[in-house]
This record gives sequence, C-alpha cells and structure tokens, in this order.
Amino acid sequence: MATGSADQELWERLRVGDHFALGELFDRYADDVRAFAFRRTASWSTADDVVQATFLSTWRRFQGNPPGPLTGATARGWLLVVAGNECRALARTANRLRGLIDRLPPPLPHVDHAPDVARRLDDERRMSVIRRAVAQLPRHERETLELVVWSGLTIVEAADALGVPAGTVKARLHRTRRRFPDLLSRVDLTEELT
Repeated sequence: MATGSADQELWERLRVGDHFALGELFDRYADDVRAFAFRRTASWSTADDVVQATFLSTWRRFQGNPPGPLTGATARGWLLVVAGNECRALARTANRLRGLIDRLPPPLPHVDHAPDVARRLDDERRMSVIRRAVAQLPRHERETLELVVWSGLTIVEAADALGVPAGTVKARLHRTRRRFPDLLSRVDLTEELT
C-alpha cells in the first residue's frame, strides 16, 4: 500500500477514535518530527519533548474537534505544522521563564553554613548528654533546674510559677547541686543553645 493511501486510511481511523492509528502514525513519522524539531531548537531533548507534544496534541485534536479529511498526499506535512506550533509554544514558555528569572532579585552572596551547622550539632550533642543526666532527677527538681538555671527565673519567680514557697525552690536547687556537683560546673547550663 502506498504511503499516501495508507495515511488516508490512518487519518480516517483517527477521525473515528482509533488510538492504534495514532500509534501507527507515530511509528511512521516520529523520526521526521524529531529531526524537524531538532533543526528548529538545536536541542535533542527539546526535540523529544516536541515529538511527545505533537502526537499528544494530534490525539487531543482528533478527540475534541477532528479535522476534515486528509488533503495532502501524506500526514507528514500536517504533523510538521503541529510540531512547528509546539516548538513555538515551548519557545514562548522558555522566554517567560527567562523573563521571570530575570525579574528575581539577585542571589545573596555565598554564605558558608558549615560552621553554623557544626555548632548546632555540637549543641545538640552536648544538650543530649545534659538531658540524660537531668532525666535522673525527680520531676520537681528537674522543673526547678529548668526554670532557675536554664531559663534564668529568680527563686521567687520560679516559686510563683511552680506554686511552692521560695524556700522549697532553694532546697530543690541545693539537692540538685549535691547530686550533680560536676554537672553544673562542667557545663554552663545558662548558655543559650540554639
């Protein structure tokens, strides 16, 4: 069967919704569309995108509002016109993207985050050791330590927050210091950890 009459048959099958006809058309003309798109775009990856868009657009056109009978000898010319439209659409999209990128503020100067990350990791490691030691305290002593030593509340403020007399807060702090004499001296617990 000559290519022209075969294309006429595929065209008519597409007009009635035969998706296999699109596959045959693809097999027949995908390389031509790809070469056409490469010459238009100078990019093989863009040419591959154009091939996909061309045949997808063709299928959608035949599903929504099928064109009339094939007027040319083959479907090749029609597909290349669709490919040309797809090349222009991709170029417009690329231009819009470049315009958007051009409107973005300039990037900030390069900042090395490594020292900050290392400091934060060291803080987390150190705090983990401290938390394990503090977890051995009874809850009321732990809360007192957290409020007075870590958060800097006065004895009176901590007493008010905990609903206990100031003397109780002092006694709890005294017991904590006796249990962990080296904990509070080894590590500055009032240092702000971020």
